[in-house]
Amino acid sequence: MTTERTATRPPVPVTAFARTRVLLRTHPLAVDLLFYLGCAVYAVALALTGEFYGFRIWGTCAAFGYGLAAAHTGWLMTARRPGGPLRSRWLGLAAIAVLSMLLPLVVLVIRRLTGTDWLNTPFSWSAQPEVWVIERSARLLLEHGTPYVDVTALARVPEVNDYTPYGPVMAVFGLPRALFGGGPVADALTDARLMFVLTACVCAWLTLRLIGSPRVPVRAAQLAMAFPLTALTWAVAGPDLAIVGLLLVAAALAARDRPRASGTVLALVISAKLIVAPAAVVLAVLIFARLGRKALARFAGTTVAACLVLNVPVFVVDPHAFVEHVIRFPAGLGQVTSPAASPLPGHLIAGIGPAGKVAAFILLVGAAAAIIVWLLRRPPVAGSDALWRIAAGLSAFTLLTPATRFGYLLYPCVLIGAALCFRRAEAADAGPTSS
Repeated sequence: MTTERTATRPPVPVTAFARTRVLLRTHPLAVDLLFYLGCAVYAVALALTGEFYGFRIWGTCAAFGYGLAAAHTGWLMTARRPGGPLRSRWLGLAAIAVLSMLLPLVVLVIRRLTGTDWLNTPFSWSAQPEVWVIERSARLLLEHGTPYVDVTALARVPEVNDYTPYGPVMAVFGLPRALFGGGPVADALTDARLMFVLTACVCAWLTLRLIGSPRVPVRAAQLAMAFPLTALTWAVAGPDLAIVGLLLVAAALAARDRPRASGTVLALVISAKLIVAPAAVVLAVLIFARLGRKALARFAGTTVAACLVLNVPVFVVDPHAFVEHVIRFPAGLGQVTSPAASPLPGHLIAGIGPAGKVAAFILLVGAAAAIIVWLLRRPPVAGSDALWRIAAGLSAFTLLTPATRFGYLLYPCVLIGAALCFRRAEAADAGPTSS
């Protein structure tokens, strides 16, 4: 009688990422509860310690929205048979949409009519400076053909709010107020934040239509909409929401094999906010992987041509002002130093001294090189893949750039949430062919 020895395989190590995926799938309500409680803590902290009036108002309102969402989730976890519409996890998100987004936006838009925003008193600001700056840029564009102030021609020392660190397209969001503002009702209805919000909502709807109108996962909505940075930006500022919305439309068009349309929308994005320009590389690789060289040439040619059409006329009016506002100031080389700074790794490392600045630069270059290698070795062939890579690039930029803003983390959160929607749509498209 022979005995057979069965080789025992060593246990496969379970990574933290795998554990997280299992937790998200097996305990969705517990994850919801932790998410909403964390958001509520952030909102309360901002309400108590926020430097800006708008931040405190948002934190006060948002705490109730997140608190109701947490309470509803706790009820779902304990109730044996919750029935009807109350059983939906979307009810908590609805409370956040109303109390953490719409309510503070309305309050702050009305409060802004008191005219305290331009004062040197942040505790009275109902809108963040980017809102006033963009509205001013629209007036300047109509009057002088350029949205940029010549800071060298001012009869005083220039200050940070004299700068408009955006591309010419951003001024479009201030045009309604420049054209139709003037009275209390008109000023409220043409607040640039409403233009940003409207653009973001239209872009979200259009993106979903382009990818086939998939059912939006709750987790995607939590990341893209309910995340505190998104809700806060919605109420007090807004330009980043419009920009990321347009970026999603460009990605959806690329994923639907429409390179010229994608390049046109991407040119609008780049000509509004230059920091998202690296997304062009990812979308170019996506189009090349899906359609080949000719499509890549159409995409690149359209993007470059549209950028020239959008930027050259403004550049010609005042080249020095264009370079000073759009390039030198964001890079920290302007006559006034950009105040952008957050307690993120890049800023903290650069704060050590000259060696720290060099180290931060090396880390940033290394992260960029790693993402490029990732792109080349595993080029994205689907929209969700491209969004993950764009999110990684913008995360690295935000975390490792010495002069950056914490709020820019909004971009990867929204992009990851959108990637979940793209992935669901891609799975639905692949379903019939695989059966």
